[in-house]
Amino acid sequence: MILAGDIGGTKTNLALYEWTTERVEPLRLESFPSSDYKSLEDILVEFLTPPKDPSPIASPETEEKNQSEKITTFPAEPAKLTAASFGIAGPVIDNRCQTTNLPWVIDGRAIAKQFNIPRVQLLNDLEATAYGLLWLRPDEFEVLNVGNPPNKRQALVLIAAGTGLGEGILFWDGKTYRPMPSEGGHTDFAPNNDQEIELLRYLRTQYLHVSYERILSGPGLHVIYEFLRDTKKNEPTWLAEKIRAGNPAAEIAQAGLQGQAEIAKQALDLFASIYGAEAGNLALKALSLDGVYVGGGIAPKLIMKLKDGTFMKAFLNKGRYKKLLSAIPVKVILNQQTALLGAASVAGALSRASIP
Repeated sequence: MILAGDIGGTKTNLALYEWTTERVEPLRLESFPSSDYKSLEDILVEFLTPPKDPSPIASPETEEKNQSEKITTFPAEPAKLTAASFGIAGPVIDNRCQTTNLPWVIDGRAIAKQFNIPRVQLLNDLEATAYGLLWLRPDEFEVLNVGNPPNKRQALVLIAAGTGLGEGILFWDGKTYRPMPSEGGHTDFAPNNDQEIELLRYLRTQYLHVSYERILSGPGLHVIYEFLRDTKKNEPTWLAEKIRAGNPAAEIAQAGLQGQAEIAKQALDLFASIYGAEAGNLALKALSLDGVYVGGGIAPKLIMKLKDGTFMKAFLNKGRYKKLLSAIPVKVILNQQTALLGAASVAGALSRASIP
């Protein structure tokens, strides 16, 4: 039995698998609000401790939730874990990570010792997503650009906006794609037009360093909205009240997608354009002729906006390199458990390696 985790600033997903050499569904899957816990270890204790009644009678509502994202069936006897892997939002150095959007320090060696797991591997969250990408089915993507990749394998890139912005590269080693971690989401934001220059100036009054993550994230969509609100003065009162009472990014996205408020539509336009521009930047830096994949929690929720041409127009707006970029396939990842799937595949490989 292996343990896999996807550790984000908003939520932590954990799952148990009987992983061999092929993709399998999790035996158990639970999601925890990350900020409610002081450490990953606290979540692991809760997740790995069987309840007093291992087979509770589930209500219809519970059954429906289990089918969507929370499978809570415990085995009759706790199985011994042979390996574990966790994708974490932050840089992983020497199997240790200081998380970017949580006050946690995660140490693979300490987890292995505390929970008696022979092998524990920490991964950057985009590295985990990159591994998961290799296991996805064709119906788990939405195509933004079909492209025309070369016959000889080159490279892939991954860009994913969620609580933060992650970026990753997959290079072809002659046999398979090898993911490599990156913290490219924290590179300097580069405006492309007068409005984006004004956005940069606006953000520089609040931050010494303005990264792409400040804009291409859930909080970033709210930042764009505040910029438009403060410069255009066109915020409807009803939307202001909904933003104060709820999740700002979700309220802005809903109002924009449904055409309920011009300011929200403008915020989504600016967000999608900057997202496409940075995806194009990443494609050029890695020369990812085999494809660009858009992951994270935001893209599937904004899929209609990403498909309206705003994203791809900015992606291709690279002067003489427009023709080159037009040949690159661009796809949105629809499976929200891709990072978890990738972590599971790594843990499965670790488990097989430990078997004599």
